[in-house]
Amino acid sequence: MPQVQAQLRVTHAAFPGQAPLDTAFSRALLREAAQVDGVQCLRVYRPDEVLAFSILDRGAAGFAEALRAARALGFAAVLRLAGGRAALFHRDSLAFAWCLPSVDPRRGIEARYLEISDILVRALRALGVDARVGEVAGEYCPGRYSINARGRVKLAGVGQRVVRGAAYVGGVVLVDDAARAREALTPVYRALGLPLDPESFGSVSEEVGGLSLQSVLGALREEFARRYEVLDFEPSPRTLAAARELAPAHELGSGGTDAGSREAASGLSA
Repeated sequence: MPQVQAQLRVTHAAFPGQAPLDTAFSRALLREAAQVDGVQCLRVYRPDEVLAFSILDRGAAGFAEALRAARALGFAAVLRLAGGRAALFHRDSLAFAWCLPSVDPRRGIEARYLEISDILVRALRALGVDARVGEVAGEYCPGRYSINARGRVKLAGVGQRVVRGAAYVGGVVLVDDAARAREALTPVYRALGLPLDPESFGSVSEEVGGLSLQSVLGALREEFARRYEVLDFEPSPRTLAAARELAPAHELGSGGTDAGSREAASGLSA
């Protein structure tokens, strides 16, 4: 008998101008996946210009300066859902949030990293990019499951978070305008006292001219569709209401705000 594909619900919902809500919506999807009848879903969307800081960043002596640097360049600041250090999103990037029910989410951490990195590499290679898995020296939010081009420049990062009953795999692919990313990340990492080589990350379009957000999105959807039965969905009023309740936990004021849940954070690349 042919193998039956697991279902994967997919949404492209985004919330322009509402950075904390944007992050909180992914967290609401994670909570739904953790319910007894939870199903896996994937959110792939075009984000706003956002610097997503971690709890580790909040403890850095230069955090307030990093916030000022980000905002001076027009980037909103939020407390991120997963990952180890500050990560950047902008309008020429593609963000994703994959939420999976799991009886024992910690046991599957490595397997999920392997799968998402394989998906990203195959999708980018289908577009002609020499995509590989691995950390590049001097990259932002370094991690062994970063996606790079030619072993030279980081194109995408991934991180995980586990909660009781589910796991979140999230990240961002820089499709275009790497110069804007360098402009923002350089002063932020300097303020946080973190090493960063501005030439260690680039964009998909720098590797293969003419690639767009839509072409990268199409390649990602196609690769997920090879593995899962993809079903599009629109967010329910219940999910949106939950996201609005969670949004304040991801706001960062002058001193920042802790998401402060009992949910365990894991995965350490972005």
